[in-house]
Amino acid sequence: MAGEIPDLEAQVRTGTGKGAARQARRDGMVPGIVFGGDADPLPINIPFNKLLTMLRKGRFKATLFNLKVDGHDDVRVICRDVQRHVVKDLPTHVDLMRLKRSTKINLFIGVEVEGEEESPGLKKGGVLTLVRPEVELVVTAADIPESITVDVSGLEIGDSATISNVKLPEGAKPVIDRDFVIAQVSAPSGLASQDDEDEDEDVAADEVPTSEMGPPDGEQDSDE
Repeated sequence: MAGEIPDLEAQVRTGTGKGAARQARRDGMVPGIVFGGDADPLPINIPFNKLLTMLRKGRFKATLFNLKVDGHDDVRVICRDVQRHVVKDLPTHVDLMRLKRSTKINLFIGVEVEGEEESPGLKKGGVLTLVRPEVELVVTAADIPESITVDVSGLEIGDSATISNVKLPEGAKPVIDRDFVIAQVSAPSGLASQDDEDEDEDVAADEVPTSEMGPPDGEQDSDE
């Protein structure tokens, strides 16, 4: 989430080329390069275990990092590529890009909810479901929001709040090009179960064959 930018610690890699990269891997490191931002490329090494842990958490390429390298100023970076071993599928090289203030990037931004106390649906016992705790947005590096807020104060039971109901930061837009649901208020589980049972009973009654319901009122069975 933006607002809690994770640190990515690395070391300057001495030497370049395949030989230096192989030595880094033997030392338990993953070689990488930092480029862009009107500065010279910087060869680095990242601890293998730490990188693998971050990769397994997911969304590594859509996460903004605060790169910390001894002897260099901290800089915000985003991953542009992770090369992997063709058989083991483990990381063998990482490309990181420095960000300018005007750079457009895709990031997952956390969603906060407001208006729960005013929601008529919640007052009636409805249940709020946050369908998307995070939303992927295209944002500029200089204007990364800590979160976006969805207002549920007007939601009745059965209502939903979509991305079009959310006021997005200046210059930000969703990656998904449709009006998707962010949060919804549904009926309490007990009430929903009762509704399902009533519906099942109605269907069952409708499905009873006429032959099993007996003759209409006023008529008698006759063998004549």
